[in-house]
Formats: sequence, C-alpha cells, structure tokens
Amino acid sequence: MVPDQTVPAAPPSAEPLTEAVPARKYVENKPPRGLYVRVFIYVVATHVLLAMMSLVVIAANSR
Repeated sequence: MVPDQTVPAAPPSAEPLTEAVPARKYVENKPPRGLYVRVFIYVVATHVLLAMMSLVVIAANSR
C-alpha cells in the first residue's frame, strides 16, 4: 500500500521564485538613432524647399 501524503514534498515559500536576471538591463531613456537622421533630413529638406521658394519669388518679382 502507498501511504497517504498529506504534507507536500516542498512547502511553498513566502517569497516567489526569482528568475535569472539578464546580464544587461534594457532601459529606453534615449530615442533611436534613426530618429535623429529623419529629423535632420526633414530640417534640411524644409530649408532647401524654403530657399527654392524664395528664389522663385525673387525671380518672379524681378520680371
């Protein structure tokens, strides 16, 4: 006969089991590098567009 087991083999501990901590903790405290590149391109493109529009206005006024 198998004796009834009323006490669990390993009593549950009060604190949860801790998992392995990753070697490098990821903290998102700065934007990705691609964001700076896109902002730079947008700023340059905007300045170029404004310069071209200014040249068109100057050319139209000189005629």
